[in-house]
Amino acid sequence: MWAIPAALFLIAFFHRVAPGVIAKELMRAFDATGTLVGLVSAAYFYAYAGFMIPGGVLIDAYGVRRVVAAGGAVMGLGTLAMALATTTGPLFTGRVLVGAGATVTFVGVLKVASVWFPASRFGTLSALSATVGIVGSLVAAAPLAWLVALAGWRGAFVLTAAVTLAVSGICVWLVRDRPDDAAIATPPAPGLAVVFRGMLQVLRNPHTWPPFLTFFFLYSAMGNLLLWGVPYLRDVYGLTTTTAAGYASAVSLALLVAAPLTGWVSDHVMHRRKRPYTILTTGLVGLWTVFVLTLGSLPPWGVFVLFLAMGTFSAAFVLTWPIGREVNPPHLAGVAVAVVNLGGFLGAALTQAPLGAMLDARWAGVMVAGARVYPVEAYRAAFAACAVFVLLAALLSVLLRETRGVNVFASSARAPQP
Repeated sequence: MWAIPAALFLIAFFHRVAPGVIAKELMRAFDATGTLVGLVSAAYFYAYAGFMIPGGVLIDAYGVRRVVAAGGAVMGLGTLAMALATTTGPLFTGRVLVGAGATVTFVGVLKVASVWFPASRFGTLSALSATVGIVGSLVAAAPLAWLVALAGWRGAFVLTAAVTLAVSGICVWLVRDRPDDAAIATPPAPGLAVVFRGMLQVLRNPHTWPPFLTFFFLYSAMGNLLLWGVPYLRDVYGLTTTTAAGYASAVSLALLVAAPLTGWVSDHVMHRRKRPYTILTTGLVGLWTVFVLTLGSLPPWGVFVLFLAMGTFSAAFVLTWPIGREVNPPHLAGVAVAVVNLGGFLGAALTQAPLGAMLDARWAGVMVAGARVYPVEAYRAAFAACAVFVLLAALLSVLLRETRGVNVFASSARAPQP
């Protein structure tokens, strides 16, 4: 029940990273600039952010089986549209469909975890679910680059679409919304008025905004590193796409271990949320500074080690969801998590095209095989902006409300504390 929706979430996360691997192929196929590639990548995040809260309402109303399967089908059709696109219009349409379909996958996985497993397992399953997404980003690195080299980016996306549609069919066939699904009717939707009132309460809560904004800037940096990391390694180090994707996958490899470990340390060792978040983001500022200052001068293995460290410290983002839930009323946990989660996706959506424009502004006119090749100084400007994003995230983390792993809404309402 958990694994099939989780497989669709893996595919959804795969699509977040995939444009970075095929960036040069998109430039050749559509005579595209870095700005356009950034816009194509960001279209996913715009759609994901826009449908996030409606997707949660649909899952509550109609169940994981139907909604996640439908989301997977939309995602598969969007992938196929991208593969068959000959102009930028269908390319953007397909990317928006992929983002819209992907929206329901993570919420669906967490819904299954809450219904099919004891409450004591929810934290573990939340961490496992996030780890599944990180595996998706790894699949979108070297394995995707290998497949693109073998079948072309269009062939790779056709195959991805076929797999996505097949898993969606399996979801309809096998997944059930609850253990006694046949005996209990699907509950009605809570209604837009109820959701709207709950959202207003979450938005009026001053403790909601520090995790929202911290995640906004932290994921802005992460999203752009995942998008432009492979092109950077190709342009500056002259690596092949497959080799560059292998080095860039260090970020995801580190997160594969660091994300669940960060959650466990927060729960069982430090019994804190704010302190580990601040420590990790502060350390990440130093790592991004080193990255920008040494751009192009480190050997490839040095970049790999640095990416491992950056991925490890970036795991701070997994604490965003529990903080958002624990500073808001327990009965509004879903809306609270959706609101703070929205911050990260808006950050990625709003910054990827501008950073692509920064690369274009510093392009020296060099092209290889129909794709733009950016100089190291262009990447230095773009990644310096990412370092500033991380600095802002670290500063904002100081404003987070310490929850100690319990819901503190009542005490916050009586006497807000830093």
